[in-house]
Amino acid sequence: MKYLVTGVAGFIGSAVAQKLLTQGHQVVGIDNLNDYYDVSLKQARLNSIPQASFRFLSLDIADRTAVAELFEQEKFDRVIHLAAQAGVRYSLENPHAYADSNLVGHLNILEGCRSVKVDHLVYASSSSVYGLNSKVPFSSCDSVDHPVSLYAATKKSNELMAHSYSHLYDIPTTGLRFFTVYGPWGRPDMAPFIFTKKILDGDTIDINNHGDMWRDFTYIDDIVEGVVRVADVIPQRDSTWTVEQGHPNSSSAPYALYNIGHGSPINLMDFIQAIESELGIEAKKNFRGMQPGDVYQTYADTQDLFAATAYQPKVSVKEGVAQFVAWYKDFYQI
Repeated sequence: MKYLVTGVAGFIGSAVAQKLLTQGHQVVGIDNLNDYYDVSLKQARLNSIPQASFRFLSLDIADRTAVAELFEQEKFDRVIHLAAQAGVRYSLENPHAYADSNLVGHLNILEGCRSVKVDHLVYASSSSVYGLNSKVPFSSCDSVDHPVSLYAATKKSNELMAHSYSHLYDIPTTGLRFFTVYGPWGRPDMAPFIFTKKILDGDTIDINNHGDMWRDFTYIDDIVEGVVRVADVIPQRDSTWTVEQGHPNSSSAPYALYNIGHGSPINLMDFIQAIESELGIEAKKNFRGMQPGDVYQTYADTQDLFAATAYQPKVSVKEGVAQFVAWYKDFYQI
């Protein structure tokens, strides 16, 4: 099949593209290569993707005309939409970047899917949509009406927009709420990368909420396996579904939502200790309070994803951290 992967120079996007190519699909990847973080890392990810059956186009999903022309020319079978302005803290100071990419851009992708009637749109949501929820594990059946950052609000909006297109135009859509993805080629703005870099440089790491935080760290290979499996599980209409009797993660429309995470949260201090152990260096630590937009705990209930795809994460934090540190040292020649 012919896949479109948006955000293909990103951490998850590049890995998903590689997996699809190994399965014999054609992949067209798009990315605007913005400078939110090191562009050379994005370029290196692109260079790591086998070029046979792969084409890259530099394109901004917020460009309505360019996206429309792309869909018209390529006639994709399936779309895996991972492009977005990422980051919770960045959204506190740069809100318009999130409106442009995560709202306008998402709409342009939906319109493209509508214009050529793609078989299935799989798109990135986020565990951040759970916001003020305190019941754990987080279930895709839970209400997610109280986000604590604009980033989270845009991801919730993506789910609502997708549902409207599934309902109106019969486009099968599946949203995936990612939980703290880490591993080789990871993002420099995320904790594993920040901690590793600062520890190696001898700098002090900031530890929020005095270390009393829990994250459902999920290794990149496990994430990719889940994404690719979900692409083959196309939601169907369910005429028996009602708002009163159904759950928010399904619909009478061909629409689905899943958590995709490890399903076993790790204390932040234990994760830091795993990095310290792998590096053989004890970090200099600055303990501080909870930061705006942060949540105390993330914890994925993935039972429905397992039921649909038999997805089951395999990589432990110890193994995952070892793989990330080995990649980091090799990539940065340390």
